[in-house]
Amino acid sequence: MKILFVHQNFPGQFPHLAPALARRGHQVLALTDEKNERPSPVNTVRYKAPEPVQTNGVLGRTYSDFAERGLLAARGARALRDRHGFSPDVIVGHSGWGETLFLKEIWPEAKLLVYAELMYRTRGHDVGFDAEMHPDSDEARFMTVARSAHLIQGIVQADAAIAPTRYQADSFPPELRQKITVIHDGIDTARVCPNPDANLTLPNGQVLDKDSEVLSFVSRSLEPYRGFHVFMRALPAVLKERPQAQVVLVGGEGVSYGSPSRDGRSWKDILLAEVGPSLDLDRVHFVGRLAYAEYLSLIQLAKVHCYLTYPFVLSWSLTEALSAGGYVVGSDTAPVRELITDGQNGRLVPFFDVPALSAALIHGLAGDPDAARLREAARQTIVNGYDLQRFSLPRQIEWVESAGLMG
Repeated sequence: MKILFVHQNFPGQFPHLAPALARRGHQVLALTDEKNERPSPVNTVRYKAPEPVQTNGVLGRTYSDFAERGLLAARGARALRDRHGFSPDVIVGHSGWGETLFLKEIWPEAKLLVYAELMYRTRGHDVGFDAEMHPDSDEARFMTVARSAHLIQGIVQADAAIAPTRYQADSFPPELRQKITVIHDGIDTARVCPNPDANLTLPNGQVLDKDSEVLSFVSRSLEPYRGFHVFMRALPAVLKERPQAQVVLVGGEGVSYGSPSRDGRSWKDILLAEVGPSLDLDRVHFVGRLAYAEYLSLIQLAKVHCYLTYPFVLSWSLTEALSAGGYVVGSDTAPVRELITDGQNGRLVPFFDVPALSAALIHGLAGDPDAARLREAARQTIVNGYDLQRFSLPRQIEWVESAGLMG
């Protein structure tokens, strides 16, 4: 078959699927933003990057931005068709940025498959979950409805969709949910595995290893959506009770999912102003974004890994921490409960319960007598259900190839 991947940051969620399909004899091509500098495992063509769109009012801004990207992607697709005679049998794209919106107009006979990452909902998910950091309001819900327009349109047009977790698939309404197959992106468990020899050199020259008492926290950005504020508020008690503990926080200082603070300060600065005077900052290490090998070493050597999230998209860092045999203390929120059962393969605490989080982290750092059992069960959770080569990739391949055989 001829298979076209469409993703502004290709390979995005498809670094294994695209080359695997090429190895199976399919002609695989990727269409991506001209500014995307990520290395590609398959041949790539580029569409013109969108310019900022001036939109009156705020409700239509998201749709305007993503529809503009969809238009430019469609023009790139049209050039592929008209200048190069390329007509895919199957298109695989991410619906989140609008790139798939108009592709059926270019290739009406192609099967369109989309990655359905999450449907924004006004109730029961992230909106209104954390009134302190993101106050609920009618206007916030209006914006959420407006932000969903391109996602609804994208999956309505699609012949089939894929989501990485049940929680994310179930965020879509029932009439759209029936199109979605749940297949996780997959974890390379051979690489992401326990490693007693892992070590990490901090910016100050200090070397951490398995004999260090390390508490790790990882997020793309240090922001409330990933519980950064709750974690920071838990640290004074943790550092007081565990005088040898070293805390390593990975993540940028901007925002990836939520809103910036009202006064323009980073959430890191806000939380340090709040709890910093109660912390031994010589033992709290903000390392920014790490190279993957360094990040992997951190989650392998950490005595406790903390993962908190709003009801939202699940982070790869949680599945990788479990695969590495991590002792994970997580938030008792729906995305996390899909992978962790309290007392079986990790520990769960209520998202907003700072004393409970402090106690759970201290218990883990002090040497939970069940730690070895929990770590092994954490590892088996991923090996037996989320392994890239055994489960995820074969299922993804079948999903794409079966779409190409649709009538």
